[in-house]
Amino acid sequence: MRRLVELPLSKSFKMAFQSIRVRFFRSLVTTMSLILAVAFFTFIQTGNDTAKGLIASENQTIISDLIEAGYDIDPDTKTIVSSAKQRWIVFLSLLVCVVGIINAQLMSVTERFREIGTLKCLGALDRFIVRIFVIEATMQGLAGGVAGAILGASVSLLSALIKFGLVMTIHIPWTQIITTMFYGMCTGTILSLLGVLYPAIIASRMQPVEAMRVEQ
Repeated sequence: MRRLVELPLSKSFKMAFQSIRVRFFRSLVTTMSLILAVAFFTFIQTGNDTAKGLIASENQTIISDLIEAGYDIDPDTKTIVSSAKQRWIVFLSLLVCVVGIINAQLMSVTERFREIGTLKCLGALDRFIVRIFVIEATMQGLAGGVAGAILGASVSLLSALIKFGLVMTIHIPWTQIITTMFYGMCTGTILSLLGVLYPAIIASRMQPVEAMRVEQ
């Protein structure tokens, strides 16, 4: 007898959404870690984009204010130079976020032993289990990425407004900032997917009998 259960994609989305609702607090914690990581990334990049726009104004007073604010400006190209320390801090914040997501998803797999075992006993294929986890991660990644990008860009622009005054509003490079926010949103989604990959594989390879035997 051929073992095959193919459900429509809409059913997978429904099950993933229901899982997020049932484990709302855990999902919220995971999403918050994404928001903070993406917000920090977007904050740094938006700050650099804003500084580049201010440098383009060629206002020496503004350029002096940028140097006093701690921005590294290349004297030859007149552009913002990201320090190695800054890049490492951003990288480490994203790495910590991924580790946190992996840990949360592994705990989620542990909580869902019986659910996964039941699905596999009913004939669900490994790829169906992976699909549910991936859809959940995509939902959380998009939510965390969008919220984090908006938060990071807003705080960065507000900080620049306080430092440089209303004059900075004339030189804001909106196109670059919107691009940075888009990259932040994509970063959040990718981090979420990277974090769920290993737990999803673990869940899909689980033997139905072993999963059903687990004491909850």
